[in-house]
Amino acid sequence: MASFIHSIWTVVVLVIFLGIVAWAWSGRRKRDFDEAANLPFEHDPTEDIEQPANKQKDSE
Repeated sequence: MASFIHSIWTVVVLVIFLGIVAWAWSGRRKRDFDEAANLPFEHDPTEDIEQPANKQKDSE
């Protein structure tokens, strides 16, 4: 009986794995994945630079 349950579990996990692979490689997801791949390039690194406190005082 235990070997039957293990066999069923193996088939269930295989079907889930194949479903995830099919979802990831489907053409409908390509646009979403392309947008996600370009996210690091959309960030403006100059926003992270803070102005020094003494520079603000000098400009007054």
